[in-house]
Amino acid sequence: MLSGHASGRTGFMLVRRKLVERLRAQGIRDARVLAAFEAVPRHDLVPEVLWGQAYKDTALPIGEGQTISAPGVVATMSAALGLTGPECVLEIGTGSGYQAAILSRLATRVISIERIPELARSARAALAALEVRNVEFHLGDGTCGRPEDAPYEGIVVTAGGPEVPRPLLEQLSLGGRLVGPFGPRDAQQLLRIRRTGASSYTQEVLGRCDFVDLVGRNGWLP
Repeated sequence: MLSGHASGRTGFMLVRRKLVERLRAQGIRDARVLAAFEAVPRHDLVPEVLWGQAYKDTALPIGEGQTISAPGVVATMSAALGLTGPECVLEIGTGSGYQAAILSRLATRVISIERIPELARSARAALAALEVRNVEFHLGDGTCGRPEDAPYEGIVVTAGGPEVPRPLLEQLSLGGRLVGPFGPRDAQQLLRIRRTGASSYTQEVLGRCDFVDLVGRNGWLP
C-alpha cells in the first residue's frame, strides 16, 4: 500500500484536498476512492516541469506519445469498478503509474501491463519511491490480458480500443467488472461491463471520452 509519508513534498497536500472536493462535486461518492486521491501525490508521477498543472483536472503528457489521464476520468473509472478491498485487479496500460497507485489503495493486488519499456521502467521506479508494494508490473501486449493470474474481479483499460478485447472479457471473474474506453477514435464511449455468466455480460455507457490508442493484437495495430 502507499505510505502516507512516501512523498517528501508536503506542499501539495492542500491542493490534493481541493482536488478531492472537486471530485466530490463532480459526483464521486465512494469514500475509499476519494481517500486514495487525497493520498496519492500525482505530481510525483508527472515530469517536474508539469508540477504546477499536476492537480488540474486535465490529461498531461508523460512522454512516448502517451498521457496521464485527468483525475476526474481516473476517479470515474476507479469508482465504476466498485472495489471493496480484497480484489485482484488487472490494469491495461501502466503509463505514469497514477491509476495503479490509486488502485493500490482500493484492492489487495494490482497487476499492471505496459507495452512501452521506458514507461514501464519509470512507473516501476516512481511507485517504488512511493512505497507501493502491491502492484506487479509486466511488459507486454495488454490486449491479451494476463491469463495466468486470472480471473480478475476488476479490469481497467486506460487506452481506447475499437472494441472490448475478447481475452479481457474471458479473464473476468463471475460478477467482475471491466471499465474502459471503446469505439471509433472520434466517438469513444467509456463502458462498464459486468460478467453475469459463463458467456454473458451486461454493458453500461458511462459517457463520452477521448483516450490514446489501445495498441495490440486485440486493439489498434501499431
